Amino acid sequence: MGIVELFLLALGLSMDAFAVSICKGLATKRLKLKHTVICGVWFGGFQGFMPLIGYVLGTSFASYINNIAPWIAFVLLSLIGANMIKESLGKDDEKASELFDFKTMFLMAVATSIDALAVGITFACVPVKIIAASGLINTLIAVLIIGIVTFILSGIGVKIGNVFGSKYKSKAEFVGGAILILLGFKILLEHFEII
Repeated sequence: MGIVELFLLALGLSMDAFAVSICKGLATKRLKLKHTVICGVWFGGFQGFMPLIGYVLGTSFASYINNIAPWIAFVLLSLIGANMIKESLGKDDEKASELFDFKTMFLMAVATSIDALAVGITFACVPVKIIAASGLINTLIAVLIIGIVTFILSGIGVKIGNVFGSKYKSKAEFVGGAILILLGFKILLEHFEII
């Protein structure tokens, strides 16, 4: 996985956080800069941290599954993407809370980053190659990029939600899911040396 695929992956993963940030902005009557920073730090931090945990877990059993690693990456990314698309097409029963307290933000950050844990496992199966360095260094750079992209998009999402409402929430989830599914197919096609 190269730098272009990594940025697409980061965009796909950040769409859940972006969508929730839109809801937070929608529920916030008087938006302040600290609200955008709080969302960015929580969502970006967890989106960056969870793939690292997944990578550590994945490396412990990656040697046993190297032959099926591309299939695992394809299945995980496709399932995550399909779930995001399903959520985007379903009826939105979620009520956004205006609270930015520790408990609220922690629960939302964990909920939006569970898929990033599975992506971290795919990093162990299909290594990230950004620079000529070890797999761990490349993975650290990858999780940093994922965290920064999510931080930025979460901050933008809060502002969009506050200004425009929930109009873009389902579209963001749909696009994010589609990106993840396409990345899964790309990994599989590369495995079969089709592309």
